[in-house]
This record gives sequence, C-alpha cells and structure tokens, in this order.
Amino acid sequence: MAYTTINKQTDYFNTKLYTGNGGNQTITGLDFQPDMVWTKGRTDAASTGNDNHSLTDVVRAAGSYGRPMIHPNLTAAEYDPSSGNEQVKTFTSDGFTLGGNENVNYNGTSYASWNWKAGGTGSANTAGSINSTVSANTTAGFSIVKYTGTGANATVGHGLGAVPKMIIFKNTNSTRDWGVYHAGMNDPDAYLTLNQNYTKEDSYNFSNNTAPTNSLFSVGTLNSNNGSSQEYIAYCFAEKEGYSKFGKYTGNGNANGTFIYTGFKPEFILLKQSGGTTSWMIFDSTRNPTNVANKQIYPDTSDAESSSNTLDIVSNGFKFRYTGSNGNVDNGTYIYMAIGQSLVGTNNVPCTAR
Repeated sequence: MAYTTINKQTDYFNTKLYTGNGGNQTITGLDFQPDMVWTKGRTDAASTGNDNHSLTDVVRAAGSYGRPMIHPNLTAAEYDPSSGNEQVKTFTSDGFTLGGNENVNYNGTSYASWNWKAGGTGSANTAGSINSTVSANTTAGFSIVKYTGTGANATVGHGLGAVPKMIIFKNTNSTRDWGVYHAGMNDPDAYLTLNQNYTKEDSYNFSNNTAPTNSLFSVGTLNSNNGSSQEYIAYCFAEKEGYSKFGKYTGNGNANGTFIYTGFKPEFILLKQSGGTTSWMIFDSTRNPTNVANKQIYPDTSDAESSSNTLDIVSNGFKFRYTGSNGNVDNGTYIYMAIGQSLVGTNNVPCTAR
C-alpha cells in the first residue's frame, strides 16, 4: 500500500451541495480547481423528471457550449451540449460554472456534486501498447485516462506510479455499458456495470486475465473498454493509506452490521454487492453530517436521494445499521471505495517508513 502526505482531504476531493437556479450559475468553495465533476439531483426536477447523473472531466475537450457529459446511470455516448442546454460549462479555480440544463441546474432542485483533482488537462503517455492522454495526481492516487481502442488485447498507461485498485471505464463514442474493475473481486477479468445493478461478470475479454501494474492496465476485446476505433475514458484510483481505501466486506444481515475499517473518517463511500443484483450506493458525510447516515444516492438510476438504508460514518471507517441486501445481507460480499479525511497534523506515514 502507498502512503500519503495528504493532511487535508479537501485539497484533492470535496463534496459540494448546491441548489439549481435554472440559468447560469457559478459553484464555488472546493478549495481547488476540479478535474472531474460528478453531479446528481437529490430531489426531482419537476418539469421532466430528467434527473440523470452527469460526469465531466478536464481531459475530454470542451465544445463551444461547455464540457461534454457522460451519464453514469445510462449507456449513452458522450453528450456535447448545445447553446441554451449547457451543463458544466467551465472549471474555475475553486469550483465550476453551470448552464441551465435540468440534469445539473433545474430551478429549485437540490444537487450533490463530487469533485476530484487530477493533474490538469493531461499529457501523452506511451507506456502501453495503446498511447493515452493522462491527467494524473500521484499524491492522491487518481488519474483520468483517454485512449482509442484497438479491439485486440492491449495495455494502456495510467500514470499513477502505483497499482490501481479500481478503474471505471466508459466508451464515449457509443451506447455501451460502463465497466468497473475492482481489486476486491480478486479476479482481473471480473467486472461490474456502473449503470446497472448486475451481479459481477467474468470474461477473459475484459482485461486479458491480467491485473493492473504501477504503470499499466490491460484491456481485452470487449466494447466496454476496448472496441476497435472507439474512444474511451478511464478513471483510475490507487489506494493511499490515510486518504483512500478500496476493499471488500461480508454482510451479516444484522442491524449491528459489519464494521469496515478504513483508517480515516470517510467523506465519500461508493459500494456494491459484487455477487448480487443490488444497486450501487453513494454515501457522503456532507449530506450525512451526523449519524445515523441515511441519505444515499444510487449511481445506476435517475432516482432522487433515498433514506432506505442506514450506516454510521465514524473516525476510522463505517458500519451498516441496516439489514437489507443493498449493503448488509447475510453472507453477501460487497466491494467499496472510500475517500476521507486523514488525521490532522500527520501525514499518515508510520515512523518506520519515514
């Protein structure tokens, strides 16, 4: 595991809540210029119910009317906004600007945004058999990778200098499912689908049965991450002790649920039952500042924020207080991603490692 020098999580990741105004709006207060912004309406946009998740990043080139969008709950290809229908328009020094699109800025709708700092607009990476453009933040263990698929087994450089524990793939040209690699499934060819509640699938064609390294990830021949002549974006996450954790746990079906140790207080938790057909869930401590935390958002649906599951977010991990299949069914296996606040006044590196 790589250690971190991060003493302030909000220098690299921050959750921001805002209310839509139906027109142009500037969101501030992130403490950094974001390189990836993921937004979701917490309440319904009443006029159309058009409440998709929206995700944009700095690596995919902006169009005339703002940043191109992809939707984690849909198979849809990248969407380039038109005049009067802008979503995230620009990234600013401590936030982002919005147009009036109902997915991100419907008047009166409450929104959550999750924001990451990578490494700026990106640079060429020739480490793999497929050349890539990479925006990497090696301190925080996050990179954004753009590449063109070949339809044949290949490798792609990710720029992290550490082994990714989780990679989220999207074909931005075509109507295709999102693919998710997670080290907690203990199989490089096992993958989940971000836009669906599917159980894990296993295909040699996903990663050529090859686990990521500290410089490369492998792709097979699936359209989810390596269709011929298709454009892809991959969001890569490496683990940094005291800041991020990627693991698995087993539910116990009890209101006194399994405790998941992270070593820090999670600000953001993404999880999914890997062996069952249950929805993905996002919790964060901004929407849930006190326990029990009962506000979750489902990445695979356009549903509004729900309060049907509960957990405690504590100083060194999280613990379910709910017995349902989404987070804590008896003997259910779950994978998770957690990002959080490292201990103030320490860089989390054990004395023997300094």
